[in-house]
Amino acid sequence: MKALAASRRNRYAPAVLVLLALILTGALYAVLAPKPATAATGNAQDVEAGKALFEANCSTCHGLDAEGTDIAPSLIGVGAASVDFQMATGRMPMANNSPQAEVKPPQFDAEQISQVAAYVASLAPGPQIPTAEQVDPAGGDAANGLALFRTNCAMCHNAVGAGGALSEGKYAPALYDSTPTEIYEAMLTGPQSMPVFNEANIDPQGKQDIIAYLMEQRETSVGGITLGSLGPVAEGLWVWIVGIGGLIALAVWIGAKSS
Repeated sequence: MKALAASRRNRYAPAVLVLLALILTGALYAVLAPKPATAATGNAQDVEAGKALFEANCSTCHGLDAEGTDIAPSLIGVGAASVDFQMATGRMPMANNSPQAEVKPPQFDAEQISQVAAYVASLAPGPQIPTAEQVDPAGGDAANGLALFRTNCAMCHNAVGAGGALSEGKYAPALYDSTPTEIYEAMLTGPQSMPVFNEANIDPQGKQDIIAYLMEQRETSVGGITLGSLGPVAEGLWVWIVGIGGLIALAVWIGAKSS
């Protein structure tokens, strides 16, 4: 006991304890820390073909090395999902320098889009294109998707995905024609004014639930005419113009007939 007490009073003991603590902390971090993301390599031929397409069609704005210019952002780290979304929806290449890239027919076919996506994905780690299983509406819970959509998306896209106006000439587009893959990619990458919804915000199952909810909104309305699915504003306008307006017109007609 006297020897143990003496060792505790040794002037080197605190330094030894700190060193042991640092070694233990480093060992635990090495075991438990997540592995760093790596850039997707993809097929070498696709990457080379994508690089050629990028240099011929995209480098004017985004730079030869995709590092961005004064008129377009860097694409380092945006991942294949962002490229696939922007090109498949026709937003890229942009038709003009407007506040927001407009949806239009794609300028490239599916193979070319895949090749450009493979090239950009090879530059740095980034979100990958979701699998068919991840975007299958059948695997989602529409009821939970409703709750998630109204909490995170409805303030811009409307409660049923009909879209809406934003500031400075921008807008949240309607989602009626968006494919499940495009919806998932938009949540992953946050195009334009849209925020990024990573796994900390909405996990993959939650994204699939939102897709299931949005797909159900495309079913035939069981309540009759949808009035654009714009909610109480459109319904109130209908009541005032058609409902009350019709009653006023009827009252005027009755008064004219009785006079």
